[in-house]
Amino acid sequence: MGIFSRMTDIINSNLSALLDRAEDPKKMIRLIIQEMEETLVEVRSSSARIIADKKTAQRKLEKLQGYAQEWEDKAALALEKDREDLARAALQEQANLSEEALHMSAELEAANAHLAHLGEEVSQLQAKLNDAKAKQKVLMVREKTVHSRIHVKQQTQRNALDKAFAKFELYERRMDNLEGQLESMDIGQEGDLASQIDALQEDERISDALAKLKAKRQTASLVNSEKP
Repeated sequence: MGIFSRMTDIINSNLSALLDRAEDPKKMIRLIIQEMEETLVEVRSSSARIIADKKTAQRKLEKLQGYAQEWEDKAALALEKDREDLARAALQEQANLSEEALHMSAELEAANAHLAHLGEEVSQLQAKLNDAKAKQKVLMVREKTVHSRIHVKQQTQRNALDKAFAKFELYERRMDNLEGQLESMDIGQEGDLASQIDALQEDERISDALAKLKAKRQTASLVNSEKP
């Protein structure tokens, strides 16, 4: 695709539609801007060559017009000298140069028209580039805003989680305190229990001794009652 065809396509393109269809608008707008800037550089380089060629053609036209005028002057001089043959030949040279100058003048007019049209398209392309850069800034601001909102929401959710965990930890701490209080009530109870068991054992020994004593007394009573 030629430079000017590409420039026309860019000028006629719909940036908003391109960005709406793009999977990555940020990357798309960057590529579009790069394409526009490269096209502008190429078009301006081409314009510079056209302007240089135009200057060369303008100088050549001026020379042709000067040569044609010289041959016309020579024809007039030949007529003054009654040399119609030389005058005719001089006028033929003047006609050839004038015709060449006419073609050169037409080329210059075409070059001027082309440069004027090119200037309009460059202006349109520059406006399109400015629009693309403005859209790029909007996209950057939107992206930054979205990232900021996401960060705020993430921070809010994180704070909510932190509060929930803090409440849970506080609840666990309360349960630990209650369990500690309950366990503290059993402190020292192990010694009392051992004493109670020992007391039971001692009571059992006394009961045994008491039973033996009762049996002995009962036996003694029986023996005494049987004596005459």
